[in-house]
Amino acid sequence: MNLGAIGELWAGFWEPRTAREKMLLTWGGAAVAVVVAYSVLWAPAQQGRAHLRETLPAMQRQIAQMTAQADEARALAPAAQGAAPTGGALRDALTASLAQASLATTQLRLTGDAVQIDAKNASFPAWTMWLDDARKQFKVRVTELHATALKDDGQVDLTVMLQPATAPSRSAQ
Repeated sequence: MNLGAIGELWAGFWEPRTAREKMLLTWGGAAVAVVVAYSVLWAPAQQGRAHLRETLPAMQRQIAQMTAQADEARALAPAAQGAAPTGGALRDALTASLAQASLATTQLRLTGDAVQIDAKNASFPAWTMWLDDARKQFKVRVTELHATALKDDGQVDLTVMLQPATAPSRSAQ
């Protein structure tokens, strides 16, 4: 249907009506339009505003609490890192870690605040991966490393000196 056909239909409906019917239809249509506009546009907006007015203070309290908790978490993060083991505890932790990684060691001994590890016929790639993990996990640093390549590719004899990262280095003592 085009606009002309709709206009003709409307004229066919509207023209035979009396003035009183036209007035009642106009006012009735206006009332229906107001009711529809209110129920579709105005009432949901009012309900939404009322709901926000009720929930906003609680949300503001929650965000203040979450901000305080985030600040506390940031303040506690360094403490959560934990203290690096030292002395015998470091030696024991490294021994357990080496055993878990299935790395053969001949000797682990405590030398001052450092731990010396001597390994024979060790896989160099496996050692470097373990050493990186130990550095991160136990917060140690390598102060000395001597490696001798063996005839088999990737196999080495090595001596490694590890000490807690927070401890002063041997050259500084």
